[in-house]
Amino acid sequence: MKNILIAGNLPQDCLQLMSQHFTLFRLDVAEDKSAFLAEHAAQIDGVSGGSVDADLMDKLPNLKIIANFGVGYDNIDVEAAKTRNIVVTNTPNRLNAAVAELALGLMIALARRIPKNHEMVRNGHWPSVKRAPLTGQLAGAKLGILGLGRIGKAIAKRAVVCDMEISYFGRTDQQNDYRYFDDLTAMAHYVDWLVIIAPGGEGTEKLVNAEVIEALGPDGHLVNIARGSIVDEPAMIAALEQGKLGGAALDVFENEPHMPDTLRNLPNVVLSPHAGSATHVTRRQMGAQVVDNLVAFFDTGKALDPVM
Repeated sequence: MKNILIAGNLPQDCLQLMSQHFTLFRLDVAEDKSAFLAEHAAQIDGVSGGSVDADLMDKLPNLKIIANFGVGYDNIDVEAAKTRNIVVTNTPNRLNAAVAELALGLMIALARRIPKNHEMVRNGHWPSVKRAPLTGQLAGAKLGILGLGRIGKAIAKRAVVCDMEISYFGRTDQQNDYRYFDDLTAMAHYVDWLVIIAPGGEGTEKLVNAEVIEALGPDGHLVNIARGSIVDEPAMIAALEQGKLGGAALDVFENEPHMPDTLRNLPNVVLSPHAGSATHVTRRQMGAQVVDNLVAFFDTGKALDPVM
């Protein structure tokens, strides 16, 4: 039986399923992690959970595969894995629907002031207010998607049902029914909503900068469902405070779970605790996919979902 190092948090049902096929070494709960690695490093065939950098790889001389729980893998030094002939896998497709649902939910919540109206009614302020303030709506608005991958397409599909006009920015024109922009700032000028669903990492760090945020303008809305690193967070906060950006709906943050008090207290934001894939069904499917990748790799030598 192969040995899998659990380097970080994984759902219990994923661990239970994994334990049916492999022997698990729980670095995630070890009190002395250095001593634990020194004792067991040579036995480890695979890693799952948490972050995996070059230093950890070098401590595991027989490591062959890193099975990531999630579609994003910026928590893994992929280049270091590649130079060491270590396979890296992720869990694509399983979370498309859940993340797309939350993206649309955040958009509707921001456009229609759902959290604010909920507070007004729950706190008994409706009689004094008498009627809720008028709000925006999604129908007829222009949506720009930064990153039209699997999840981006799922968001676009749902937004079309809401009668939104879809544009997207990416490395290539995918020759589809949506309008393509090769300039992010130009797209931000054109759209009413900008949804970010691109990978994190050096290539996209602060891609949504002050210029892009200014282009969205005082009637524009920013939605980040990807990685906090993609947005220049101080520039976004300043624009929200100064009325240069109409609103933001955020599931991810630069230093989550921590964030500036200013952002938390702004009236024109809707905040979510990095919960894009956090449904029972999706997390079960993701956990099963992690295990399927490990089983396939050790049975056949080929993983189902390699990222390189």
